Amino acid sequence: MKIKTAAALLFFQLVIVSCQKEEKKTVVTETKTTIDSVKTTKTEEKIDYTNFNIYSLSIISSAEKDSDMEIFISVSDIYKGEQPIPAAILKNQKQMTYEERQHFELDAPSRKKLLTGIHLTENDSLYIYEYGSNKLQKMAVSKLKAVAYLSPYTDSEDLDPDSYMMGFQVATHQKTTDYDRYNNAIAYFGNKNPFVENKMKAVKWQKANADISKKYFSPSKLATGKSYQAQYENMTYYLQDYLEEGNPVERKLAVINDRKEKIAEKTFSLAGSDGGEFLPLYGIDADEANIFQFTGHLFKGKPPVIFGFIAQSFGCPSISFLDKKEKDFPINCDNRH
Repeated sequence: MKIKTAAALLFFQLVIVSCQKEEKKTVVTETKTTIDSVKTTKTEEKIDYTNFNIYSLSIISSAEKDSDMEIFISVSDIYKGEQPIPAAILKNQKQMTYEERQHFELDAPSRKKLLTGIHLTENDSLYIYEYGSNKLQKMAVSKLKAVAYLSPYTDSEDLDPDSYMMGFQVATHQKTTDYDRYNNAIAYFGNKNPFVENKMKAVKWQKANADISKKYFSPSKLATGKSYQAQYENMTYYLQDYLEEGNPVERKLAVINDRKEKIAEKTFSLAGSDGGEFLPLYGIDADEANIFQFTGHLFKGKPPVIFGFIAQSFGCPSISFLDKKEKDFPINCDNRH
């Protein structure tokens, strides 16, 4: 998504509380699994997943050709209360240029209010895990600029605090060729690293025999479409399309272990998504330049995950666990569509 201004274009990614768009959500059913399902990743470091929040990274680039990018993380999704915009910005907005209003660093009182509102301290860290390339970055919160960016959905000339996305600037002057690096990444703020490293991989699909539909999936009122399969460790993933008027409107995932037991299943549906669509499958209708589905051990002490099936129009995507006892982790993405 591009916002044409004299200063910047804003793109939103995939990518974890749900942007509070409850009225328009992609339907995802709960995972089912047997007792002997998938092994969780063992680690000595214990992570507290109470009130756990993860974020996508927003990429901001100039409209000019070959320009560089800025990387920004919005925390507005979880901030409670009025956004901490300096009073001088709103008071003097008519005398400011668009560039001055579009992006600015928060002053010290506003920064403190922002940190308090999201329960962070200057002693905490930002962890960015680039699961596409298995790279982890750690940055001290005290070293990050607290900034505000004008929301791309703000059309009014009369701005208020809610016109802005509040958060932290991660990087500037990044090459546009590094877009996928930040697109295939998630972020977390806290005092411990929650991410498992080097255990994620792209899901590469291939066509599967049509008989898997009856073998691994319950009957559906929808017409049966194409079938696919992929492999991760000792698990085989089967994916089944279901059609309405010849178009896929539902995809069901079944996970089978090496003893031919179904250990998990999940349904991804476009029902109620209002503009959402299925993302291409790597190996079927997408190449290495367009990988969306990833799987593997991502969070310490948690079962494996899988995500990247639906392109959201409203709301934010989620990361699903291959375990019915685990709820999805929504990705905070500040989608104000």
